[in-house]
Amino acid sequence: MTQNTPPGDRIAKVIARAGFASRREAEQLILQGRVSVNGKAIDSPALNVTASDKIVVNGKVVGTPDEPRLWLYHKPVGLVTTTKDEQGRPTIFDKLPEELPRVMSVGRLDLNSEGLLLLTNDGGIKRRLELPSTGWLRKYRVRVKGQPTDQQLEPLRKGLKVDGDSFQPMIVSLDRQQGANAWLTVGLREGKNREIRRAMADLGLTVNRLIRISYGPFQLGQLKPGEVEELRRKVVRDQLGLDEAPGAKASKPQKPKGNSVRRRPRPKRG
Repeated sequence: MTQNTPPGDRIAKVIARAGFASRREAEQLILQGRVSVNGKAIDSPALNVTASDKIVVNGKVVGTPDEPRLWLYHKPVGLVTTTKDEQGRPTIFDKLPEELPRVMSVGRLDLNSEGLLLLTNDGGIKRRLELPSTGWLRKYRVRVKGQPTDQQLEPLRKGLKVDGDSFQPMIVSLDRQQGANAWLTVGLREGKNREIRRAMADLGLTVNRLIRISYGPFQLGQLKPGEVEELRRKVVRDQLGLDEAPGAKASKPQKPKGNSVRRRPRPKRG
């Protein structure tokens, strides 16, 4: 006999949508006994909840989730993309404008990389955009030491295997030579750890600057290092194929402090 699926959504998903934690972090909070439902502490994330259930995380009531939001952030060099760093290095979350709500990064850029990083208040959006199946093209401006030829770059277009990791074919163009360095534009649809740097090193090229300039339809544009821009809610819904969430509360538009947080119009499709 087929069992009926309990109504509602998994509790970790609800907590993540409300912006309290990522889904994985929410599951850990539950296992640590820091989450209660209707006055009773729970110890397993295998629970569905509905809007009528009262959920408390670390003593705070989980309310109606905010409408999904997305920000563009120009990550500077020298920051790590984690909430905490074991080596005590500064993180992007140490430097974000104070008026931002709790946000999560979509993927990562390593310490020495810079450029476009997407931020969201919604764990579901984060997971969706990080999935390889999303297939969004990510473009980078890459400066390498040396004088590479187009033929030398051909293995990147066919796909490489480096230290046991298989890298999918990249879109690579040789833009210009600038003294002892060359500028390239590189596009890829998945982002394994330090993929571009490792692939270039396999060809005997050293990357000395790496700037992400786009992620799918979203562009870095003229955003300066450290600046954040929020995308309009309709843009987020249209680009991600989201429906208006029933019961979701729309946060009030933020008033920018200087140029710290700005609003950006609809991105061009391409």
